[in-house]
Amino acid sequence: MTELPGSRTARRRYVTVCTLVWLPSGLGLASMVLLLSERGMSLATIAGLFAAHSLTVAALELPTGGLSDVLGRRPVLALAGALNVVACVLVGLGTTAWVLTAGMVLMGVARALSSGTAEAWYVDTVQQSAGPDAELRTGLARGGSATSAALAFGLLLGGALPWLLGLGPGLGARLSEATSGVVLPLSVPMLLGAAVRVVLVCYVLAVLREPPRPPATLRSVLRGVPVTVLGGLRLGGRDALVRRILLTAATVGSAVATIELLIPGRTVELTGAPGSGAMVYAALSCVGFVCNAVGSHLAPLTAKVAGSGERAVLVCLGTGATGLLLLAVTATSVHPVATALAVVGFCLLYLGIGAASPNQNDLLHRRVAGAGRATALSVQSLALQLAGALIGLVVGAMRPGPLPWLLTCAVLVSGALLWLRRVGARPAPGTAIASGSRAGVS
Repeated sequence: MTELPGSRTARRRYVTVCTLVWLPSGLGLASMVLLLSERGMSLATIAGLFAAHSLTVAALELPTGGLSDVLGRRPVLALAGALNVVACVLVGLGTTAWVLTAGMVLMGVARALSSGTAEAWYVDTVQQSAGPDAELRTGLARGGSATSAALAFGLLLGGALPWLLGLGPGLGARLSEATSGVVLPLSVPMLLGAAVRVVLVCYVLAVLREPPRPPATLRSVLRGVPVTVLGGLRLGGRDALVRRILLTAATVGSAVATIELLIPGRTVELTGAPGSGAMVYAALSCVGFVCNAVGSHLAPLTAKVAGSGERAVLVCLGTGATGLLLLAVTATSVHPVATALAVVGFCLLYLGIGAASPNQNDLLHRRVAGAGRATALSVQSLALQLAGALIGLVVGAMRPGPLPWLLTCAVLVSGALLWLRRVGARPAPGTAIASGSRAGVS
């Protein structure tokens, strides 16, 4: 049997995987909408393409989490990377709506497959190496920091590449001409993302060893995945701490959805033009990812200062709510002081949710057995996405101004208040989700 890596080696590999998974997403984030517009897609068509991606992720979030628990982390993560390679090529080179739709759907499948899989591998490996009480928070924090840093760097690089290709002797124009318009300067970030994902697949297959599992057959997968998914849903309903974590994820999803919906309009209002507003929003998004990375890095210190992981989540969500409150009180002003306070509020929100995530996930992993770990993370991700979609519809129907921000602030405060009381000690490992068994009850 291949010897399992130590905790430090597992942490380093987990951070590397987080970087390789999310760097291509940052690359595409900066240029995808502009690329689709350049291909002749209308705004409504682009919205439909993104909806196809989101619906695919939502539909497959739980089944793919169960697949990871039954089949194993490494094959599922490698499959996600391979599908993303194809998706990036289709979106980067596609010129028709059906090709682009296929690319976005494949991207959604890959996103669902990778959701929580690397984190589940890290926790499995560390607990196998150092026991069920192994320290997890530091690794989870560094993984969160790597994710945010990769998104920030990818966003900057993805925005800069098309611009750089347009400088000087017109390299971008010659590239388009040589490929008969198939490869545009805006295609380059997506194609670079495909190359990074090839590296991800090779890395996962080469170094991500995991504890041995029973041989998986088609019958065992078809039987095991639904049972594991049901176990994850039951645990969310019966375990008080897991239920609290899921509700917290929903409040965080509401805050992030509101930021993504309302901030672009505020940057356009500030600059007076859509183009410059988009540039400011891209820069601000990069700052947000950096703040999120700093928050994740500070998560262990936050727990130490606060006295426990639960207290740390309370403090961090309170910090995020303070940021939303600042955005609310400055919502109707473009005065430089109000703008500065709004930027501070934006940073506080991302700093707070960045520091909260590793602390609450540390609690989650101590409550959930390895056989259902990826499923539990998928349930958490689904709660975040569905709440974000719902609050987005509500906020979108409201008049611009302080009220949408105050509503979201109240939602995040309610998430923070969930952590005022402590929950009892965690159940023994193996009494939580297990493949083919009922969920544990606290």
